[in-house]
Amino acid sequence: MTDTLNTPQPTTPAHHTHPFTRDPKQWEKERSRALRTGHVRDHTCPATCEPVLVHERTPWVWLAWTVPGDGSPPEIPHQIGVLTPAATRTQRLAPRWLTRRPAHRIALGTVPGSLRLATAAIALISLLAGLFAIHQGIPVDVVLPAAFLAPLVAEHLPDRLDARARKYVRVVEGDVACRYLQRLATLHTSLVHAAADSGCYELRRSADIGQTLLWEAAGLLQNRDSRSVSADLIARERAMLQLAHIVKRTAQGDTACASHASHPGRHCL
Repeated sequence: MTDTLNTPQPTTPAHHTHPFTRDPKQWEKERSRALRTGHVRDHTCPATCEPVLVHERTPWVWLAWTVPGDGSPPEIPHQIGVLTPAATRTQRLAPRWLTRRPAHRIALGTVPGSLRLATAAIALISLLAGLFAIHQGIPVDVVLPAAFLAPLVAEHLPDRLDARARKYVRVVEGDVACRYLQRLATLHTSLVHAAADSGCYELRRSADIGQTLLWEAAGLLQNRDSRSVSADLIARERAMLQLAHIVKRTAQGDTACASHASHPGRHCL
């Protein structure tokens, strides 16, 4: 799959070419937090390590950036998530759940695996509450199942919620896939901002179609080699470029009409 299409690209703001394009101070704030609470990705970081991710939330969902060790802003996201088109209010909670901070875990010593810190805390609270309940005369066969059930729910419920939330968010990783989706997201963000600033139906409709194209492209890149789906990806990028061209013409028409309103002698086409 080629990185550049032959279709003429419209002039659009360079969204997402680096983290927090519209708010550089936010990147510095997130970078400082990452340096305090985690580790940055550098030459000493093994392939299996999990670097701290800085999530930049967008109207269509998020870009996750790593923090390079040399202090420069990254150019390619580590991960991109795309929200399902026409998401309901409940479905829009899925990205916030998936981008929460990783749970603190406690190693089990010689036993393989680990437990969430919250699970250990709930287990302790359940034990103390169970002893108090038994002391108050509540039957043991009622107290013990409840005391065991609470930490089990605390340990496994987040995984169930993760699986449910992933139905509404497609996550893409890998430099090649993220670079392509990053370019498509740049075009789509321009559509979203134009629709938000104008309120025109044509612009809102273009933004809705752009979200669908981004969702479909994420699905193509999620589980397949980009070369095998290059034709489908190029078709979606061309469609996004056409939407950007429509938005540009509509915005120019709005400007002309606004000028006509202040100069009644002119005609608005």
